Amino acid sequence: MGIVSEAHNVKVLGNIANGQQIIVLGHGFGTDQSVWKHLVPHLVDENKVVLYDNMGAGTTNPDYFDFERYATLEGYAYDLISILEEIQIQSCIFVGHSVSGMIALIASITRPDLFSKILMIASSPRKI
Repeated sequence: MGIVSEAHNVKVLGNIANGQQIIVLGHGFGTDQSVWKHLVPHLVDENKVVLYDNMGAGTTNPDYFDFERYATLEGYAYDLISILEEIQIQSCIFVGHSVSGMIALIASITRPDLFSKILMIASSPRKI
């Protein structure tokens, strides 16, 4: 994995075979990828599952945090695109809790090809 994956604590679990899906799980504001710990065991047997932390959450390296970049959700959306590109995801089902749902929505405007579906759980509203 590369620098983007390292900076965001990316974890790729499970495997993909026989047309199974790639599911990316994005955590909400004030949490980290550990919020998915009870769901992941039910997904990994039949899917490839990608977990990551938004910059500033979990154990992300604070040296990578840029106040200007992360002043808007676009900075986080560009990170998501970079993560998917770095780990060579061509299309995924994205499940986003809270702010991550909106981050994926913004990312999908720039790169709709990366998302086959976006599931938004209690996502934060935002005028786009």
